Parts: sequence; structure tokens; C-alpha cells
Amino acid sequence: MKTEDEEKVKGLPENAFRELKDGEEYKPIMSPDKQYKEVTPWSVTWGLLMAVVFSAAAAYLGLKVGQVFEAAIPIAIIAVGLSSGLKRKNALGENVIIQSIGATSGVIVAGAIFTLPALYILQAKYPEITVDFFQVFMSSLLGGILGILFLIPFRKYFVKDMHGKYPFPEATATTQVLISGEKGGGQAKPLIFAGIIGGLYDFVIATFGAWAETFSSRVLPFGAEIAEKAKVVFKVNVGAAVLGLGFIVGLKYAAIICAGSILVWFVIVPVLPLLSESLLQGLNPSYVDGIASFAPEKIFSDFARHIGIGGIAMAGIIGIIRSWGIIKSAIGLASKEFKGGNKQGEVVIDKRTQRDLPMKIITIGVVLALIVTFIFFYFGVIHNLMHAVIAILVVGVIAFLFTTVAANAIAIVGTNPVSGMTLMTLILASVVMVAVGLKGTSGMVAALIIGGVVCTALSMAGGFITDLKIGYWLGSTPAKQQSWKFLGTLVSAATVGGVILVLNKTYGFTGDNALVAPQANAMAAVIEPLMMGAGAPWLLYGIGALIALLLTFMKVPALAFALGMFIPLELNIPLLIGGAINWYVGSRSKDQALNTARVEKGTLLASGFIAGGALMGVVSATMRFAGLDLVNEEWSAGDASQYLALVMYVLVIVYLGYSSLKAKKETI
Repeated sequence: MKTEDEEKVKGLPENAFRELKDGEEYKPIMSPDKQYKEVTPWSVTWGLLMAVVFSAAAAYLGLKVGQVFEAAIPIAIIAVGLSSGLKRKNALGENVIIQSIGATSGVIVAGAIFTLPALYILQAKYPEITVDFFQVFMSSLLGGILGILFLIPFRKYFVKDMHGKYPFPEATATTQVLISGEKGGGQAKPLIFAGIIGGLYDFVIATFGAWAETFSSRVLPFGAEIAEKAKVVFKVNVGAAVLGLGFIVGLKYAAIICAGSILVWFVIVPVLPLLSESLLQGLNPSYVDGIASFAPEKIFSDFARHIGIGGIAMAGIIGIIRSWGIIKSAIGLASKEFKGGNKQGEVVIDKRTQRDLPMKIITIGVVLALIVTFIFFYFGVIHNLMHAVIAILVVGVIAFLFTTVAANAIAIVGTNPVSGMTLMTLILASVVMVAVGLKGTSGMVAALIIGGVVCTALSMAGGFITDLKIGYWLGSTPAKQQSWKFLGTLVSAATVGGVILVLNKTYGFTGDNALVAPQANAMAAVIEPLMMGAGAPWLLYGIGALIALLLTFMKVPALAFALGMFIPLELNIPLLIGGAINWYVGSRSKDQALNTARVEKGTLLASGFIAGGALMGVVSATMRFAGLDLVNEEWSAGDASQYLALVMYVLVIVYLGYSSLKAKKETI
């Protein structure tokens, strides 16, 4: 019988990706009528190990370049390789649990690094601000728990009722990897090989400074003069991890992100010095004078980036409006199940693959999580009863409302607009807190901790819907995925808290050679003027909001464009290069199956670049934290190291493109 079951794992059923006809039922690979190995010491141990490793890697990469890679696919491939290498039979259910627990890393990291490093950024200016591990850990943990609990009532709507209506791109890719694992773990080989190449490449840059990490047009003839006088500069990060990220993002979204960067860096930044001092003061009340002497990077951080912030906030509002029908439908579905309880629940509970945690447990869990969050706010952050009550109301309402926006975004395009929604949360929380008398540095800390909880909740909601869709396609037990997700959240939150402390002591988030942490810097830029009584750059936010509205009217993804406007240029150009490689390898042949195989091979290689580069980045940071600094500063700061960086970057690009083109289509 086992042999027969194993032979069935050839691919998803024919109706996996299309809408079901009347009376038609989707039958997953693992039959709802049978029991399978899912939660075992093997799957839990490896899932937790993946959560620790990928939490550390994702935190480093996210703070360095502002992009958090999705860990689901690399973890799935590793799980497949382990089970195949050790010849574990019928390991599909276990691999789903490994992936589900491990993937907690990426979502917790996204929630934490977008907000909490802003505390360190502000601490550099206001020494009275204190930041400790407990604050970082608790905000990540509580946000993750709320995200899980808020999403579970929406599972049936997104995963089952809307079957075939949403593409779920990341869930699709991860599911295909897990299925292929039942036929062998060969897919892990290119990922591991690329991981070694990408890891060593980025390790040599970070540890020894053998070549520059960023190539700048300032090293070219007249480049420095153009940057100084015309305020025009071109930069590209030559890291392997960022290149791999661009390949996975794809040409369409990379081009839109880069378009936002080009508008800011090659139009807005050069034009701003031509404006009058009074107009510049109106655009940003914190501006004093002397923009003519500013470097392009300072003009970007003081002015242009705020336009991107306004665009991101407006994109979040548009997402809420568009998703209002989904919110109402899902609430209705959840309340029906809660009220109907046993009558409607009997049939569902009989089916293993449709068994969620009971609604009573969810409700009690939400209440308890909110109570603990309130206690954390009152005793650990705010120390004022009224302010703590208002803070918990802000968290509860916004986290619940935005849950469906996050899940909907993941279901349609595979990307979670959590940063835009968090910016909205920070602005709203700051305005409310100032109105009730909480301002200054204590207000900054309170608003950022609130933002951290909400951001992590939304990140978790978006990421968890992917896990649940994977489980639906393959036939996992939802209640088991949901139960063990809490343990993954605990481990990931503890890991992220520790990594952020290490990276802050090693590199810092302000000053020369600091980690970029673009989202956290944006959050700090929003919070400070609101809490210190200075006027916020509302006009710049408004310009960004208008651009987002115009883009939406033109059917251009406003969020991607706005992200491009506030993430530094050197981190967006590699996305375009990686996306262009994806397009190139996927369009060379007239045989579409071969094109698909090449892109899939490239995705594996790019995932290896990302995981290897990020993991070795953590190793390098740990070495420097321990006092082992091997960088040759004189060489790495010179022009020759930048020219060498360009040569090495071309070699990595050629490797990624050539190896992808060598892929062969699978013969069945």
C-alpha cells in the first residue's frame, strides 16, 4: 500500500489551480480519510532549527538591504533533501510541518526589523531612550501570536472558498518543491551549490573587503563633479544575495520598483536644490538651510524619501478599501461558525483536512493575547493606564482590519505590503498618542513598540496564509499547522531579538558603515517630528499619496513604485538586473516547458544566493562582534576595489544566467 501511495505523488490534481465546478470537490494528495506522519520529533526539531537559522539570516539581510527574503522555498528544499537523503518514507506531511514552523522566521523578521531598529536610530539622537531584549522579544512574540489568531477564522475563506480564484504564487512554488521531494531530493543540489558560491562571495566582501560592496558613479571621470554640482549619482550593490532577490521578484515588479527610484534619484533629488529656501522649509519644517552643499544622499533622506513614505501609506489605504468586502465576508463566515458551533462543525471536524483550532480556543486566545499585550504596554513601555488602554485599542483594531489586506496581497501577488500598513499605523498611533498627551521620547518608544506589534501581526497573517494553502493543496491537518506555529513564533522572536542586539553592537544603524535598515529609518523619520512638536513633512507625504492615487488609476502597482521611492537606489538596481536575468532565461526558447524549467532552475540558484549570502553575512557579523575585524579599509575604500567589484559582479551574473540556461525540461 505504501508503494501505491508513493506512486500517487506525481503532482497536484488537475483541479488544484482552477475554480471548482458545482458539486466538484478538491481531493488533496494526502487523503482526508487517512492519517499521516505530520507532527513528529523529526519535523518539530528540524522546523525549529530552520526557524533559528533563517531568522538570523533574514534579520541580517533585511537590515542590510531592506528586503526580507521568503524562507519557505529554501526550507522546503532543505526538508526534501534531508528526508530523501535519509530515505524517510512518506515524509510529505512531516516536510509541510518543517516548512510551516521554519517559515515563521521570515515573517517574524519582517515585523521586527521594519520598526524596532528605529529605537536604536532614535537612541543615537536621544540617549535617554532605552532599548532592551525584552521589548524587542515581547513585541515580536505578541504580534506573531495575534497574527496567527486573527488569521485562523479567515482560513476557509481564502484557502477553500476562494479556491482557484487566487494564484498564491509563493505557495505554488513551495508546494511544487515539496511534491518533487517525494520523487527525490535532487533539487537541493543546485540550491546548495549556489548557496556555497553566494555565501563565499558575500563573505569575502563583508569579512575581508576584497572588493567594494557598492559600485558608485563617483569613481568614473567627472562622476564626483556631477554628484556634487548636478546632484546625480548612480550606485549598485554588487552582493550575490540582492541579485538573487531580484531574480525571484521578477522583471515586472523590479522594473516598477526601479521606476520609483529613478523618479526620485534622477528627477526629484536634482530638482530640489533649484527651489527657494522658503519652499523647501514648507516641504520639510525640520530643514534649516544650505541644500546646495548637501550630497544627493542627504537630499534623498531629508526630502525625497518622505514622498515614498506618503505613497506607501496611501497604497495601504487603497488596499483596505479594496479588501472591505473580503473583511465583511470573512467576519460573517467566522461568526457563523462560532454561533453554529456543533451543528455545522460536526461535518467539518470529521474531515481531517478541514479541522481548524476550535473557535472558542481562538476567541479565548485573542482575549488572553490582548490582555498580555496590555500588561506589556502598561508595565514595560508606557506606564500610564489611559495611554496603555488607547494603545491596546489601536493594536487590536488595526491588526484585525489589516489582516485580510495582508492575506489578500500574498494570495494575489505573493508580496505583503506590511511596511506601508505599518507606516499608517505609526502615523495614526502618533497622532492619537500626542492628542492624549503622550509625546517626546516616551511617545516615540510607545509608538514604535505599538508599530512593532502590529507590523509583526500583519506579517504573520500574510505569511501564514501561504502555509495554510500549501497544507490545503497537499492534505495536511490545519489544526496541527496552527498549533505548532506558536512554538515557531516563540523561537523566531527570541532569535530575532538576539540578532538585532548583536547587529546593533557590531555595525549600528546610524553613522558610517552602519546597516541601512531603510524601513526602520523611515519609521524613525516619521515618528520624530510628530512626537517632538515639530511639524511633519505633510506636503511631501501628500505628494507621495497623490502619486500613489495616480498610479492606481493607471493600474500600476502603487506599493512597489512607492517602495522604490524610499529604498536607496543601490539596493533597487540589483533587483532590476536580477529580474532581467529571469526574463532572459525564461524567453530564449520557443518551447515554453523549457523556458519554465530554466526559470525554476534559476529560482533555485537565486534562493541559494539569498540563503548563502545572508547566512554568511551573519557569520561575518558574529566574527566582527567578537572583535575579529579583517577588513582592509584602505583598499576597500579605494577606486580599484570598486572596479574589481564590477568585474566580480559580472562573473556572478554570468554564472546565474548560464547555469539557468543549462536546465533541461523534465520528461515524464
